Amino acid sequence: HAEYVAEVARQLIFNQYGAEAYTRGLQVQLTVRAADQVAAYRALRRGLVDYERRQVYRGPEAYVDLPADPKAVDARVAEALADHPDNDELKAAVVLEAGPKKVVAVLQSGESVTVTGDGLKPVASGLAANADAKRQIRRGAVVRAIKGAKGDWSLTQQPEVEGAFVSIEPATGAIRAMVGGFDFGKNKFNHVTQAWRQPGSSFKPFIYSAALEKGFTPQTIVNDAPLFFDAGTTGSQPWEPKNYDGQFDGPMSMRRALAKSKNMVSIRILQAITPQYAQDWVTRFGFEAEKHPAYLTMALGAGSVTPLQMATAYSVFANGGYRINPFLIARITDSKGRVLNEPKLPQLDESARVIDARNAFVMSSLLQEVTRSGTAARAQAVLKRPDVYGKTGTTNDSNDAWFSGWQQQVAAVVWMGYDTPRKLGDRETGGGLSLPIWIDFMSSALKGVPVAE
Repeated sequence: HAEYVAEVARQLIFNQYGAEAYTRGLQVQLTVRAADQVAAYRALRRGLVDYERRQVYRGPEAYVDLPADPKAVDARVAEALADHPDNDELKAAVVLEAGPKKVVAVLQSGESVTVTGDGLKPVASGLAANADAKRQIRRGAVVRAIKGAKGDWSLTQQPEVEGAFVSIEPATGAIRAMVGGFDFGKNKFNHVTQAWRQPGSSFKPFIYSAALEKGFTPQTIVNDAPLFFDAGTTGSQPWEPKNYDGQFDGPMSMRRALAKSKNMVSIRILQAITPQYAQDWVTRFGFEAEKHPAYLTMALGAGSVTPLQMATAYSVFANGGYRINPFLIARITDSKGRVLNEPKLPQLDESARVIDARNAFVMSSLLQEVTRSGTAARAQAVLKRPDVYGKTGTTNDSNDAWFSGWQQQVAAVVWMGYDTPRKLGDRETGGGLSLPIWIDFMSSALKGVPVAE
C-alpha cells in the first residue's frame, strides 16, 4: 500500500524528465522499505478506525430493496455491493436482519456474518427503536463491518477523519515510510507533503531549543501561573491562554514543564527570549519564518507546518544538530540499466550543522523525559526501551493531534485531523490519538534494533 509514495515519485520524475518519463523505460528505486511501509499503513488505518468507533454514527451508506425470495437475494446483494466496494479491512455488507441485540449481514464474498454485543456499540444509535429513518440500520442497509483480532465482527463506518504518517532516517534523510491519508482511492491529497496544519504543543521543543541558547537550562524555574494579555499588547483581541488540563501548578523546572506540556511556561519562556528571536531560530530547522508570525501564540504552535517538515525538524535533534533534506528517490536507471541519477548521501559535517551538539543533547534529554514521565509516558512503557524521544501535540479546540518522535535509526511523525479543521473531541489529544499509532509503528520498526541512548 504505497499509493501516496508512488504518486510523489511519479511527480518528481515527471518534473525532471517531462513527458519522456513515460516512454524512456526508466527504472526508479525508492528509499521506502516495504516492511516499514506496511507497518505504517496498518498502524495509521488502525488508529483512524479506532477513533471512528467513538464517533456519532452517521447512518448506513445506502439502502437496497431486498426481494422476498431468498434465492434472488444473493444477486441483489452482489449488485448493491458493486457500488460499495470493500475498503481493505473495512468490508461492505448488506443487512439481512437487524435488531438492537443482533445484526446479520452478508459480505461481498457471500459470507454471512452475525454481529452481537460490543460489536454493535459503534452503531447503537442506528439500532435504537426511535432511530431517525435516515440513520436506521434495517434490512437492506449497506453498512461496514470489520473483523477483530479474535475473529469477532463489529459494525462501524468509513472514517471522515484524516491522518498522515511519515518516517525518515535521521542520519541521511531517506524516507522509509509515507502514508498520506486513510485511503488514496477516496482522497488523493497527500497530507504528509501538502497539509499545512497547526503543530500545537509539538512545536514547543523548538522554542525550548532557542531558550537554551539564551542561557536557560533544564533546571531553570519558570512559573506556571495564569497570564492575561489585553488588546493593546496583542494588537487584536484580549487573550487569556489556558493549560490543557485547566490547572496551574506554580513554579517548576523547564524539564517538568515540557514533560507536562505546560502552556503558561512556554509563553513565559517565549516572552523572555522574544518572539522575534524564536522566529529566526526555528528557520534553522527548516520552518519558514512567514508561516510562524512573531507573536506569543507561537509558543503554543499557532503557525503552520507539514508533517514532512516536522519529521525533518525533529531529525535535527536526533542526529546531534545537523539538518538533512528528506529524499525519496534512491536511484534512476534507464532501460539498459545505466545509472542516470543516484543522489549522494549527505555528509554530516559542519556545513550541515544548524544547532550546537550540546543544544541537541540537552533537547534529547528533555524529550526523553516526555516519553518517560510526561504526556507520552506510554511510549517507553509499551516499547519497553528508554531510547525513544518525542513530543505530543494538541492544538486549540483539539483540531489537530500530533506525535513527533525518534529513535536514532528512525524519526517518525503522526498527524490526525479533519480536512476542514474541526474539533476531534473534548478529551481527544495527541497522546491519546497519534501516540498509539506511533508506538504501533515503532514496535515493528525497532524489532531487533539494539537500545542506543
